[in-house]
Amino acid sequence: MQELRLRQQMTLAPRLQQSVKLLQMSALEFTTAVELAMATNPFLEDGDEQAADPPSPPADDAGPAALSGAGTGTSEAVAPEPSDPQGEAQAPAAPEYSGDYPTASRADGEDHDLGQWASAPVSMREKLSLDLGNYRLAPRDRLLAEFIIDALDEDGYLRTPLASLCSVLSPDFTPPPEEGEWLAALRLVQQLDAPGLGARDLQECLSLQLDAMPGVSASLRELALRIVCEQIERLARNDAAGLRRALNCSEDSLREACTLIRGLDPKPGRRYDVQAPAYVVPDVFVDKYHSRWRVVPNRGAMPQARLHRVYADLFRHARLDDRSPMAQELQEARWLVRNVEQRYTTIQRVAEAIVKRQQTFFEYGEVALRPLMLKEVADDLDMHESTVSRATVSKYMVTPRGVFEFRHFFSRELHTDSGGTCSAAAVRALIKELIDAEDPAMPLSDVALTQQLASSGIVLARRTVSKYRGQLRLPPAELRRAH
Repeated sequence: MQELRLRQQMTLAPRLQQSVKLLQMSALEFTTAVELAMATNPFLEDGDEQAADPPSPPADDAGPAALSGAGTGTSEAVAPEPSDPQGEAQAPAAPEYSGDYPTASRADGEDHDLGQWASAPVSMREKLSLDLGNYRLAPRDRLLAEFIIDALDEDGYLRTPLASLCSVLSPDFTPPPEEGEWLAALRLVQQLDAPGLGARDLQECLSLQLDAMPGVSASLRELALRIVCEQIERLARNDAAGLRRALNCSEDSLREACTLIRGLDPKPGRRYDVQAPAYVVPDVFVDKYHSRWRVVPNRGAMPQARLHRVYADLFRHARLDDRSPMAQELQEARWLVRNVEQRYTTIQRVAEAIVKRQQTFFEYGEVALRPLMLKEVADDLDMHESTVSRATVSKYMVTPRGVFEFRHFFSRELHTDSGGTCSAAAVRALIKELIDAEDPAMPLSDVALTQQLASSGIVLARRTVSKYRGQLRLPPAELRRAH
Protein backbone atom coordinates (compact mmCIF):
# COMPACT_ATOMS: atom_id res chain seq x y z
CA MET A 1 0.00 0.00 0.00
CA GLN A 2 1.40 3.35 -1.00
CA GLU A 3 0.91 6.46 1.07
CA LEU A 4 1.65 10.04 0.09
CA ARG A 5 2.86 12.41 2.81
CA LEU A 6 3.84 16.05 2.75
CA ARG A 7 6.66 17.21 4.96
CA GLN A 8 8.33 20.59 5.39
CA GLN A 9 12.09 20.62 5.76
CA MET A 10 14.63 23.43 5.81
CA THR A 11 17.92 22.91 3.99
CA LEU A 12 20.79 25.31 3.49
CA ALA A 13 21.96 26.14 0.00
CA PRO A 14 25.47 24.87 -0.81
CA ARG A 15 26.91 28.39 -0.63
CA LEU A 16 25.41 28.98 2.81
CA GLN A 17 26.64 25.58 4.00
CA GLN A 18 30.15 26.52 2.92
CA SER A 19 29.86 29.93 4.62
CA VAL A 20 28.81 28.37 7.93
CA LYS A 21 31.54 25.73 7.71
CA LEU A 22 34.29 28.29 7.04
CA LEU A 23 33.13 30.58 9.83
CA GLN A 24 33.25 27.92 12.53
CA MET A 25 36.78 26.78 11.55
CA SER A 26 39.83 27.79 13.52
CA ALA A 27 42.52 29.81 11.73
CA LEU A 28 44.62 26.69 11.06
CA GLU A 29 41.63 24.70 9.78
CA PHE A 30 40.56 27.63 7.61
CA THR A 31 44.05 27.96 6.12
CA THR A 32 44.17 24.26 5.29
CA ALA A 33 40.71 24.30 3.68
CA VAL A 34 41.39 27.37 1.51
CA GLU A 35 44.83 26.13 0.41
CA LEU A 36 43.26 22.81 -0.58
CA ALA A 37 40.58 24.61 -2.60
CA MET A 38 43.21 26.74 -4.38
CA ALA A 39 45.21 23.61 -5.20
CA THR A 40 42.24 21.77 -6.72
CA ASN A 41 40.20 24.56 -8.37
CA PRO A 42 41.84 26.15 -11.46
CA PHE A 43 39.76 29.32 -11.09
CA LEU A 44 41.30 30.17 -7.71
CA GLU A 45 44.67 31.72 -6.99
CA ASP A 46 46.49 33.11 -3.99
CA GLY A 47 45.80 36.80 -3.64
CA ASP A 48 49.35 37.39 -2.41
CA GLU A 49 50.74 36.33 -5.80
CA GLN A 50 50.55 39.08 -8.40
CA ALA A 51 49.81 37.84 -11.91
CA ALA A 52 51.83 39.44 -14.69
CA ASP A 53 49.74 41.94 -16.75
CA PRO A 54 46.36 40.27 -16.26
CA PRO A 55 43.64 41.35 -18.70
CA SER A 56 40.72 43.42 -17.51
CA PRO A 57 38.04 41.22 -15.96
CA PRO A 58 34.81 40.68 -17.86
CA ALA A 59 31.78 42.62 -16.71
CA ASP A 60 30.03 39.60 -15.21
CA ASP A 61 33.12 38.67 -13.19
CA ALA A 62 33.79 42.14 -11.84
CA GLY A 63 31.81 41.53 -8.68
CA PRO A 64 33.71 38.47 -7.40
CA ALA A 65 37.05 39.82 -8.57
CA ALA A 66 36.50 43.12 -6.79
CA LEU A 67 35.35 41.29 -3.73
CA SER A 68 38.47 39.14 -3.66
CA GLY A 69 40.65 42.18 -4.16
CA ALA A 70 39.33 43.60 -0.89
CA GLY A 71 40.81 40.62 0.87
CA THR A 72 44.33 41.26 -0.40
CA GLY A 73 44.75 44.84 0.71
CA THR A 74 45.51 46.21 4.14
CA SER A 75 42.99 49.05 4.16
CA GLU A 76 41.06 47.54 7.05
CA ALA A 77 44.23 47.27 9.09
CA VAL A 78 45.18 50.92 8.74
CA ALA A 79 42.00 52.85 7.98
CA PRO A 80 40.85 55.42 10.55
CA GLU A 81 37.96 54.34 12.70
CA PRO A 82 34.55 55.31 11.31
CA SER A 83 33.55 57.04 14.51
CA ASP A 84 36.42 59.51 14.24
CA PRO A 85 35.01 62.74 12.75
CA GLN A 86 38.48 64.17 12.19
CA GLY A 87 39.68 61.23 10.08
CA GLU A 88 42.98 60.68 11.84
CA ALA A 89 46.06 59.73 9.88
CA GLN A 90 46.43 56.08 9.12
CA ALA A 91 47.86 54.09 12.01
CA PRO A 92 50.75 51.76 11.48
CA ALA A 93 49.48 48.23 11.01
CA ALA A 94 50.05 45.75 13.81
CA PRO A 95 52.70 43.12 13.11
CA GLU A 96 51.30 40.18 11.20
CA TYR A 97 51.67 36.66 12.51
CA SER A 98 53.73 34.67 10.05
CA GLY A 99 52.66 31.18 11.05
CA ASP A 100 52.90 28.63 13.80
CA TYR A 101 56.69 28.43 13.83
CA PRO A 102 59.60 30.41 12.31
CA THR A 103 59.57 30.68 8.55
CA ALA A 104 62.20 29.33 6.25
CA SER A 105 65.46 31.23 5.95
CA ARG A 106 68.20 31.06 3.33
CA ALA A 107 71.66 29.82 4.15
CA ASP A 108 74.29 28.85 1.60
CA GLY A 109 71.71 29.32 -1.14
CA GLU A 110 69.33 26.65 0.20
CA ASP A 111 66.08 26.87 2.12
CA HIS A 112 66.26 25.55 5.66
CA ASP A 113 63.09 25.12 7.68
CA LEU A 114 63.82 26.37 11.19
CA GLY A 115 61.07 24.10 12.48
CA GLN A 116 63.42 21.17 11.90
CA TRP A 117 65.63 22.52 14.67
CA ALA A 118 62.81 22.67 17.23
CA SER A 119 63.22 20.21 20.07
CA ALA A 120 60.93 17.20 19.81
CA PRO A 121 59.16 15.89 22.92
CA VAL A 122 60.67 12.75 24.45
CA SER A 123 58.35 9.92 25.43
CA MET A 124 58.58 8.09 28.74
CA ARG A 125 60.07 4.96 27.17
CA GLU A 126 62.59 6.97 25.16
CA LYS A 127 63.72 8.84 28.27
CA LEU A 128 64.13 5.66 30.31
CA SER A 129 66.03 3.95 27.50
CA LEU A 130 68.38 6.93 27.26
CA ASP A 131 69.00 6.83 31.01
CA LEU A 132 69.55 3.07 30.83
CA GLY A 133 72.35 3.71 28.35
CA ASN A 134 74.36 5.42 31.11
CA TYR A 135 74.77 2.10 32.95
CA ARG A 136 77.39 -0.54 32.14
CA LEU A 137 75.32 -3.70 31.89
CA ALA A 138 75.68 -7.15 30.47
CA PRO A 139 73.68 -7.60 27.24
CA ARG A 140 71.33 -10.01 28.99
CA ASP A 141 70.58 -7.59 31.87
CA ARG A 142 70.10 -4.68 29.48
CA LEU A 143 67.64 -6.65 27.37
CA LEU A 144 65.55 -7.59 30.42
CA ALA A 145 65.42 -3.95 31.50
CA GLU A 146 64.36 -2.90 28.01
CA PHE A 147 61.55 -5.46 28.07
CA ILE A 148 60.28 -4.01 31.34
CA ILE A 149 60.44 -0.45 29.96
CA ASP A 150 58.43 -1.49 26.89
CA ALA A 151 55.83 -3.16 29.14
CA LEU A 152 55.07 0.01 31.15
CA ASP A 153 51.63 1.53 30.60
CA GLU A 154 50.95 5.22 30.00
CA ASP A 155 50.73 5.92 33.75
CA GLY A 156 54.21 4.45 34.27
CA TYR A 157 53.02 1.23 35.96
CA LEU A 158 54.15 -2.32 35.25
CA ARG A 159 50.80 -4.06 35.36
CA THR A 160 52.02 -7.19 33.54
CA PRO A 161 53.33 -9.88 35.93
CA LEU A 162 57.04 -10.50 35.56
CA ALA A 163 56.44 -14.18 34.82
CA SER A 164 54.24 -13.21 31.85
CA LEU A 165 57.05 -11.22 30.28
CA CYS A 166 58.85 -14.46 29.52
CA SER A 167 56.28 -15.21 26.82
CA VAL A 168 57.48 -12.29 24.69
CA LEU A 169 61.13 -13.30 24.85
CA SER A 170 62.70 -14.93 21.84
CA PRO A 171 63.18 -18.73 22.04
CA ASP A 172 66.87 -18.03 21.49
CA PHE A 173 66.98 -16.28 24.87
CA THR A 174 68.47 -19.09 26.95
CA PRO A 175 68.48 -19.97 29.71
CA PRO A 176 65.06 -18.46 30.63
CA PRO A 177 65.45 -15.62 33.16
CA GLU A 178 64.79 -16.45 36.79
CA GLU A 179 62.58 -14.36 39.05
CA GLY A 180 65.61 -12.82 40.72
CA GLU A 181 66.90 -11.55 37.37
CA TRP A 182 63.55 -9.95 36.59
CA LEU A 183 63.44 -8.29 40.02
CA ALA A 184 66.97 -6.94 39.61
CA ALA A 185 66.06 -5.47 36.23
CA LEU A 186 62.88 -4.00 37.70
CA ARG A 187 64.78 -2.35 40.57
CA LEU A 188 67.12 -0.81 37.99
CA VAL A 189 64.22 0.59 35.95
CA GLN A 190 62.64 2.01 39.12
CA GLN A 191 65.82 4.01 39.75
CA LEU A 192 65.71 5.68 36.33
CA ASP A 193 64.46 9.26 36.05
CA ALA A 194 61.22 10.07 37.95
CA PRO A 195 60.60 8.08 41.16
CA GLY A 196 57.51 5.89 41.00
CA LEU A 197 57.99 4.61 37.46
CA GLY A 198 57.92 0.82 37.16
CA ALA A 199 55.68 0.38 40.21
CA ARG A 200 53.28 -2.54 40.15
CA ASP A 201 50.52 -0.89 42.20
CA LEU A 202 49.67 2.44 43.82
CA GLN A 203 51.25 1.59 47.17
CA GLU A 204 54.56 0.74 45.55
CA CYS A 205 54.42 3.87 43.39
CA LEU A 206 53.91 6.16 46.40
CA SER A 207 56.46 4.26 48.48
CA LEU A 208 59.14 4.69 45.82
CA GLN A 209 58.49 8.42 45.78
CA LEU A 210 58.63 8.67 49.57
CA ASP A 211 61.91 6.76 49.68
CA ALA A 212 63.44 9.12 47.11
CA MET A 213 62.12 12.34 48.65
CA PRO A 214 64.93 14.47 50.12
CA GLY A 215 64.71 16.65 53.21
CA VAL A 216 62.12 14.54 55.03
CA SER A 217 62.73 13.42 58.61
CA ALA A 218 62.98 9.69 59.24
CA SER A 219 59.97 9.67 61.58
CA LEU A 220 57.74 11.52 59.11
CA ARG A 221 58.84 9.28 56.24
CA GLU A 222 58.17 6.15 58.29
CA LEU A 223 54.68 7.36 59.26
CA ALA A 224 53.85 8.24 55.65
CA LEU A 225 55.06 4.82 54.48
CA ARG A 226 52.87 3.09 57.06
CA ILE A 227 49.85 5.04 55.84
CA VAL A 228 50.58 4.15 52.22
CA CYS A 229 51.26 0.48 52.85
CA GLU A 230 48.72 -0.24 55.60
CA GLN A 231 46.01 2.45 55.67
CA ILE A 232 45.64 3.64 52.07
CA GLU A 233 41.86 3.02 52.10
CA ARG A 234 41.34 5.09 55.25
CA LEU A 235 43.39 7.87 53.67
CA ALA A 236 41.17 7.76 50.58
CA ARG A 237 38.09 8.10 52.81
CA ASN A 238 39.77 10.96 54.71
CA ASP A 239 39.16 9.04 57.96
CA ALA A 240 41.46 11.06 60.22
CA ALA A 241 40.10 9.57 63.46
CA GLY A 242 40.53 6.00 62.22
CA LEU A 243 44.08 6.77 61.06
CA ARG A 244 45.06 8.17 64.49
CA ARG A 245 43.70 5.11 66.26
CA ALA A 246 45.35 2.64 63.87
CA LEU A 247 48.73 4.41 63.82
CA ASN A 248 48.74 5.73 67.40
CA CYS A 249 50.14 9.12 66.33
CA SER A 250 49.46 12.75 67.12
CA GLU A 251 47.11 14.91 65.07
CA ASP A 252 49.95 17.21 63.91
CA SER A 253 52.12 14.29 62.77
CA LEU A 254 49.20 12.73 60.93
CA ARG A 255 48.39 16.00 59.18
CA GLU A 256 52.00 16.42 58.05
CA ALA A 257 52.19 12.85 56.75
CA CYS A 258 48.89 13.14 54.87
CA THR A 259 49.98 16.44 53.32
CA LEU A 260 53.22 14.79 52.23
CA ILE A 261 51.37 11.89 50.61
CA ARG A 262 48.86 14.12 48.81
CA GLY A 263 51.76 15.95 47.21
CA LEU A 264 52.95 12.76 45.48
CA ASP A 265 52.17 11.87 41.86
CA PRO A 266 49.96 8.76 41.54
CA LYS A 267 50.53 8.64 37.77
CA PRO A 268 54.18 9.58 37.16
CA GLY A 269 54.09 8.42 33.55
CA ARG A 270 51.64 11.18 32.61
CA ARG A 271 54.33 13.85 32.88
CA TYR A 272 55.79 12.45 29.66
CA ASP A 273 52.65 13.16 27.66
CA VAL A 274 53.98 13.79 24.16
CA GLN A 275 50.87 15.08 22.44
CA ALA A 276 51.64 17.56 19.71
CA PRO A 277 51.62 21.15 20.96
CA ALA A 278 48.55 23.15 20.04
CA TYR A 279 49.55 26.04 17.81
CA VAL A 280 47.34 29.12 17.96
CA VAL A 281 47.18 31.48 14.99
CA PRO A 282 45.47 34.69 16.12
CA ASP A 283 42.64 36.03 13.98
CA VAL A 284 43.01 39.65 15.09
CA PHE A 285 45.37 41.96 16.95
CA VAL A 286 44.13 44.41 19.56
CA ASP A 287 46.23 47.44 20.44
CA LYS A 288 45.82 51.01 21.61
CA TYR A 289 46.28 53.83 19.13
CA HIS A 290 45.60 57.50 19.85
CA SER A 291 44.03 56.59 23.23
CA ARG A 292 41.55 54.19 21.65
CA TRP A 293 41.47 50.42 21.34
CA ARG A 294 41.40 49.11 17.78
CA VAL A 295 41.12 45.70 16.11
CA VAL A 296 43.46 44.78 13.25
CA PRO A 297 42.80 41.56 11.27
CA ASN A 298 45.65 39.10 10.89
CA ARG A 299 45.22 38.50 7.17
CA GLY A 300 48.92 37.97 6.57
CA ALA A 301 48.86 34.56 8.28
CA MET A 302 46.02 33.18 6.14
CA PRO A 303 45.55 32.64 2.42
CA GLN A 304 43.88 35.37 0.36
CA ALA A 305 41.91 33.43 -2.23
CA ARG A 306 40.75 35.34 -5.29
CA LEU A 307 39.28 34.57 -8.69
CA HIS A 308 41.85 33.81 -11.41
CA ARG A 309 40.94 36.52 -13.93
CA VAL A 310 42.78 35.02 -16.89
CA TYR A 311 41.12 31.61 -16.60
CA ALA A 312 37.71 33.10 -15.89
CA ASP A 313 37.98 35.30 -19.00
CA LEU A 314 39.08 32.39 -21.18
CA PHE A 315 36.20 30.27 -19.96
CA ARG A 316 33.66 33.04 -20.62
CA HIS A 317 34.78 33.36 -24.23
CA ALA A 318 34.95 29.60 -24.79
CA ARG A 319 31.13 29.34 -24.99
CA LEU A 320 31.01 26.04 -23.16
CA ASP A 321 27.84 24.52 -21.79
CA ASP A 322 26.80 26.21 -18.55
CA ARG A 323 26.35 22.77 -17.01
CA SER A 324 29.86 21.62 -17.78
CA PRO A 325 32.18 20.63 -14.90
CA MET A 326 34.24 23.75 -15.58
CA ALA A 327 31.18 25.94 -15.04
CA GLN A 328 30.61 24.25 -11.69
CA GLU A 329 34.25 24.86 -10.75
CA LEU A 330 33.89 28.55 -11.61
CA GLN A 331 30.71 28.85 -9.55
CA GLU A 332 32.36 27.19 -6.56
CA ALA A 333 35.34 29.52 -6.90
CA ARG A 334 33.03 32.56 -6.78
CA TRP A 335 31.29 31.15 -3.72
CA LEU A 336 34.57 30.54 -1.93
CA VAL A 337 35.88 34.05 -2.63
CA ARG A 338 32.70 35.63 -1.27
CA ASN A 339 32.55 33.33 1.77
CA VAL A 340 36.20 33.88 2.65
CA GLU A 341 35.69 37.64 2.65
CA GLN A 342 32.47 37.26 4.62
CA ARG A 343 34.35 35.22 7.24
CA TYR A 344 36.95 37.95 7.66
CA THR A 345 34.24 40.61 7.93
CA THR A 346 32.17 38.68 10.47
CA ILE A 347 35.13 37.92 12.73
CA GLN A 348 36.28 41.54 12.50
CA ARG A 349 32.86 42.89 13.49
CA VAL A 350 32.47 40.45 16.38
CA ALA A 351 35.96 41.28 17.67
CA GLU A 352 35.22 45.00 17.52
CA ALA A 353 31.96 44.46 19.43
CA ILE A 354 33.82 42.51 22.13
CA VAL A 355 36.54 45.15 22.48
CA LYS A 356 33.91 47.90 22.62
CA ARG A 357 32.15 46.23 25.57
CA GLN A 358 35.24 45.06 27.43
CA GLN A 359 37.18 48.34 27.51
CA THR A 360 37.71 48.00 31.26
CA PHE A 361 39.35 44.59 30.81
CA PHE A 362 41.95 45.99 28.44
CA GLU A 363 42.59 48.90 30.79
CA TYR A 364 42.60 47.16 34.20
CA GLY A 365 42.76 43.41 33.67
CA GLU A 366 40.75 40.31 34.55
CA VAL A 367 39.03 41.77 37.62
CA ALA A 368 37.35 44.36 35.39
CA LEU A 369 35.85 41.85 32.95
CA ARG A 370 32.16 42.71 32.67
CA PRO A 371 29.30 40.26 32.10
CA LEU A 372 28.63 39.67 28.40
CA MET A 373 26.26 37.36 26.58
CA LEU A 374 26.26 36.22 22.96
CA LYS A 375 22.79 37.66 22.47
CA GLU A 376 24.00 41.14 23.39
CA VAL A 377 26.60 41.10 20.62
CA ALA A 378 24.17 39.46 18.19
CA ASP A 379 21.53 42.17 18.74
CA ASP A 380 24.05 44.95 18.34
CA LEU A 381 25.44 43.54 15.07
CA ASP A 382 22.02 42.45 13.76
CA MET A 383 23.24 38.87 13.47
CA HIS A 384 21.80 35.57 14.57
CA GLU A 385 23.14 34.35 17.90
CA SER A 386 24.37 31.11 16.30
CA THR A 387 26.47 33.16 13.86
CA VAL A 388 28.13 35.02 16.73
CA SER A 389 28.71 31.71 18.49
CA ARG A 390 30.51 30.27 15.45
CA ALA A 391 32.58 33.45 15.16
CA THR A 392 33.84 33.12 18.75
CA VAL A 393 34.77 29.42 18.94
CA SER A 394 38.48 28.73 18.28
CA LYS A 395 39.06 32.38 17.34
CA TYR A 396 41.89 34.21 19.13
CA MET A 397 43.01 37.78 19.62
CA VAL A 398 46.45 39.03 20.62
CA THR A 399 46.17 41.78 23.22
CA PRO A 400 48.67 43.64 25.43
CA ARG A 401 47.48 41.34 28.23
CA GLY A 402 48.08 38.09 26.35
CA VAL A 403 46.39 35.82 23.81
CA PHE A 404 42.72 35.12 24.51
CA GLU A 405 40.00 33.14 22.81
CA PHE A 406 36.99 35.25 21.92
CA ARG A 407 34.91 33.07 24.26
CA HIS A 408 37.01 34.26 27.21
CA PHE A 409 35.19 37.58 27.14
CA PHE A 410 31.73 36.04 27.54
CA SER A 411 30.92 35.41 31.18
CA ARG A 412 27.64 35.06 33.02
CA GLU A 413 26.28 37.82 35.20
CA LEU A 414 26.42 37.78 39.02
CA HIS A 415 24.49 40.28 41.12
CA THR A 416 25.98 42.26 44.00
CA ASP A 417 24.23 43.42 47.14
CA SER A 418 24.50 47.01 45.93
CA GLY A 419 22.31 46.28 42.94
CA GLY A 420 25.17 46.13 40.43
CA THR A 421 26.53 43.21 38.50
CA CYS A 422 29.89 41.55 37.91
CA SER A 423 31.08 38.66 35.81
CA ALA A 424 31.95 35.19 37.03
CA ALA A 425 35.41 35.58 35.47
CA ALA A 426 36.00 38.73 37.52
CA VAL A 427 35.02 36.86 40.69
CA ARG A 428 37.49 34.10 39.90
CA ALA A 429 40.18 36.72 39.39
CA LEU A 430 39.33 38.26 42.79
CA ILE A 431 39.54 34.86 44.47
CA LYS A 432 42.97 34.29 42.94
CA GLU A 433 44.16 37.72 44.11
CA LEU A 434 42.96 37.01 47.66
CA ILE A 435 44.74 33.64 47.74
CA ASP A 436 47.92 35.08 46.24
CA ALA A 437 48.00 37.73 48.98
CA GLU A 438 47.18 35.42 51.91
CA ASP A 439 49.52 34.49 54.74
CA PRO A 440 51.00 31.05 53.83
CA ALA A 441 50.96 30.09 57.52
CA MET A 442 47.24 30.96 57.80
CA PRO A 443 45.62 30.41 54.38
CA LEU A 444 42.07 31.57 53.74
CA SER A 445 39.40 28.90 53.93
CA ASP A 446 36.47 28.93 51.52
CA VAL A 447 34.34 30.42 54.28
CA ALA A 448 36.87 33.23 54.79
CA LEU A 449 37.00 33.85 51.04
CA THR A 450 33.19 34.04 50.97
CA GLN A 451 33.22 36.59 53.79
CA GLN A 452 35.87 38.75 52.13
CA LEU A 453 33.95 38.74 48.86
CA ALA A 454 30.79 39.69 50.74
CA SER A 455 32.62 42.64 52.34
CA SER A 456 33.35 43.81 48.78
CA GLY A 457 29.67 43.58 47.87
CA ILE A 458 29.80 40.20 46.10
CA VAL A 459 27.49 37.78 47.90
CA LEU A 460 28.04 34.14 46.92
CA ALA A 461 27.37 30.78 48.51
CA ARG A 462 30.38 28.99 49.97
CA ARG A 463 29.94 26.08 47.54
CA THR A 464 30.10 28.55 44.65
CA VAL A 465 33.38 29.95 45.97
CA SER A 466 34.68 26.39 46.32
CA LYS A 467 33.67 25.66 42.72
CA TYR A 468 35.44 28.78 41.41
CA ARG A 469 38.56 27.96 43.45
CA GLY A 470 38.55 24.47 41.94
CA GLN A 471 38.22 25.93 38.43
CA LEU A 472 41.37 27.93 39.16
CA ARG A 473 43.09 24.64 40.16
CA LEU A 474 43.92 26.01 43.59
CA PRO A 475 43.98 23.47 46.45
CA PRO A 476 41.93 23.94 49.65
CA ALA A 477 43.34 25.84 52.60
CA GLU A 478 44.67 22.82 54.46
CA LEU A 479 46.83 21.89 51.48
CA ARG A 480 48.08 25.46 50.99
CA ARG A 481 49.30 25.83 54.58
CA ALA A 482 53.07 26.21 54.82
CA HIS A 483 54.80 23.99 57.41
